[in-house]
Amino acid sequence: MQKRKLGNNLEVSAIGLGCMGLSHGMGPAADRQEGIALIRSAVERGVTFLGKGAPCRRQMVAVSMRGQRDADGQLAGG
Repeated sequence: MQKRKLGNNLEVSAIGLGCMGLSHGMGPAADRQEGIALIRSAVERGVTFLGKGAPCRRQMVAVSMRGQRDADGQLAGG
């Protein structure tokens, strides 16, 4: 996965995952377990830039990331 520098000290994946569509923000909410599986799949493929937004999506991202952080512990999200 290619990386991009974000700010001075953070390097993130060139491809990100926007999680807005996982909750009611963009139509019907996705199934919680399917959303968690999607996020985990993206991270396993090297995605470290996640757009998490509203509290319900933040919680889904947090659950998805348990034990999934990379060696540097860097995960960026907005």
